[in-house]
Amino acid sequence: MIHPLTDEILERLFYAREERRLPVTIDELPGNGDLAAALSELVAAKHIVHRENTVDFAPDGETRARGIVRRHRLAEILFTQILDVDSREAERSACEFEHILAESVVDRVCTFLGHPPQCPHGHAIPDGQCCKVYSKKVEPLIMRLIDLPLGSSGSVAFIAPRSVSRLNRLASFGVVPGSTVRLIERKPSVVFSCGHTSIAVEDEIGKEIYVRAGAS
Repeated sequence: MIHPLTDEILERLFYAREERRLPVTIDELPGNGDLAAALSELVAAKHIVHRENTVDFAPDGETRARGIVRRHRLAEILFTQILDVDSREAERSACEFEHILAESVVDRVCTFLGHPPQCPHGHAIPDGQCCKVYSKKVEPLIMRLIDLPLGSSGSVAFIAPRSVSRLNRLASFGVVPGSTVRLIERKPSVVFSCGHTSIAVEDEIGKEIYVRAGAS
């Protein structure tokens, strides 16, 4: 599929914003098409500000770019964590999804996944309206460990820690994607089992472990 160069430019600007290096120079933009025409279209739509050799977001452009990146990163979660697609094919398919999914479908996918905070590469997934208003229309397949009913089990889908040390600590107990955990207590600390080991962690860590509910 040939993607609109305008979308590719906005996506590139969003990544630059995450790295705190806006504005970008023309040389940093994709060169796989009529760049001058794409820039003119974005300026006319008030999506970018183009000054001499640099390009920056206009407010409407950043909103559109957030949507593109959100669709891409949610698709990566869907393909790698749920459908078990290899990372290369998942990336290729996510690039297609970011251009075709309707916003209502994106919200349902996000709810289905349990509103994941990060993509498989550790990059933040931009919030959608569904993340701010709890929806009961689609029961999340993936949820935080702390939200499991007491005594219920789940298979670890992914872990979104604030630090590598937390990830290493959990891994030392065998808490890695694919392992089965069971929630034992929520207060005063989160207690869960993994294999034959009972583990107590802070409430915050219990919110960073995402599981597929219903594992035996």
